[in-house]
Amino acid sequence: MSEHVKQGAASEVTAGQVPIRRALLSVSDKSGLVELASRLAKGGVELVSTGGTARVLREAGLSVRDVADLTGYPEMMDGRVKTLHPVVHGGLLAVRDDPAHAAAMDAHDIAPIDLLVSNLYPFEETVRRGAAREEIIENIDIGGPAMIRSASKNHAFVTIVTDPADYGALLEELAGHDGATTLAFRRRMAAKAFSATAAYDSMIAQWFAFTDQQQTFPELLAITGRKRAELRYGENPHQQAALYTPVGPHGQGLPQAEQVQGKALSYNNYNDADAALELVAEFAGQDPTVVIVKHANPCGVAQAGTLLEAWQAALACDPVSAFGGIVACNRPLDGATAQAICEIFTEVVVAPGADEAARAAFAAKRNLRLLLVDDLPDPRRAGLIVRPIAGGLLAQSRDSGAVDRLALKVVTRRAPDERELADALFAWTVARHVKSNAIVFARDRATAGIGAGQMNRRDSARIAAMRAREAAETAGWAAPRTVGAAMASDAFLPFADGLDAAIEAGASVVIQPGGAMRDAEVIAAADAAGLAMVFTGMRHFRH
Repeated sequence: MSEHVKQGAASEVTAGQVPIRRALLSVSDKSGLVELASRLAKGGVELVSTGGTARVLREAGLSVRDVADLTGYPEMMDGRVKTLHPVVHGGLLAVRDDPAHAAAMDAHDIAPIDLLVSNLYPFEETVRRGAAREEIIENIDIGGPAMIRSASKNHAFVTIVTDPADYGALLEELAGHDGATTLAFRRRMAAKAFSATAAYDSMIAQWFAFTDQQQTFPELLAITGRKRAELRYGENPHQQAALYTPVGPHGQGLPQAEQVQGKALSYNNYNDADAALELVAEFAGQDPTVVIVKHANPCGVAQAGTLLEAWQAALACDPVSAFGGIVACNRPLDGATAQAICEIFTEVVVAPGADEAARAAFAAKRNLRLLLVDDLPDPRRAGLIVRPIAGGLLAQSRDSGAVDRLALKVVTRRAPDERELADALFAWTVARHVKSNAIVFARDRATAGIGAGQMNRRDSARIAAMRAREAAETAGWAAPRTVGAAMASDAFLPFADGLDAAIEAGASVVIQPGGAMRDAEVIAAADAAGLAMVFTGMRHFRH
């Protein structure tokens, strides 16, 4: 057994510490590389490297040995083959205190590699910038993951570092243990390394499945996330929670927002704010729009000439539920709107910008979270929604379907006029973001009453009408805004009793998918009441 192996084995057995005498450095991300290698060299560590990494180190004046000197083979096939060799993997995988392994190392002149510093080809960045397929394929790393897995498996004797952010921790570890690493450190780094290769392979698998092969539901679904933050708790204080973002190219939303002020967001804050952001995104590029959400359901939505007017109209729909709610806007906030929002307790405000007056108004409410997004998400974007159930996962494509007003089917004797049709489409847009069974009344581009999440559609309609009556009483109006309003139902009306609530509330037009066995009965009831009714042919359940 070589002296190096003997010493390494002895230190492992006695103290769980392995001295670093030889390091293999092979990285794509070269940030912090020269400083790390310089510190290692000063500590007497022999540096071995590959291709571009070796070139950078030599340019910095460091003495580096090429991997080709160890293997006896040059890098070949455009760099595809350079570290896939027994001398490299034997040096990483050898169990130092196993006599048979030591004998094999002596017989084949394999020297131990005590430290591997490696990160992988920039596959994610290559895909994100829209590179051609051939370039994407060339940025699938093979040798790197193989070395990382070898070193990680043999963490009893080998230290693996894959993240430049950990270089400082490595140097502190070496400084604190006379040039050695502890087993606890190696185990921590090995766990992180296996996560890195798993995430890398997941990105590749997703690209092949969804982009290259255009599969909606691949045979094996690879889902990987990168932790952005641990949250205070989950839906309830006894539950733990964290925020993850997908590994690989993905859409932008709340996790990428700038939090200008306020406490850290909770699990419920993220869930509710996402519901508000997704709904207000339906109105991107349109007139000023404000959405108020409570418990992931909208309780007020309105469009107007100004954000302030939109806020006032949205709040009027259900001022009781709006207390402690989430507000989202489709354009940058101004001071007057911010000041009005601050008049009631609000948890989170989300907008694509805020002027100085708005920021100053919110600053007086220290606990209010102000989140600014660069852009509103695309409501028609593709993607999968994955939900865990006991023993499995449910996956479905996003509900990105949209109704073309030209495709609406008028089924009553009376057709809606332009104002009624605009209200109907507004109510329909909101209804798709309300938990089923969903009923939404809207008049003049503002919700008048919302009924959400009931076990039958009749009760949802009654609740929506009740909310409208309460709002009218609170505001001192002569009549609720449901008079002359549109009523939207996210799914077909199975019985005429759901329509009765619309008639009683004074609605003049109903929009629904249609397709029920009793459609004729419902249409007849609408005709008898003089209502206009249109079918969309598309359902929008949201559970």
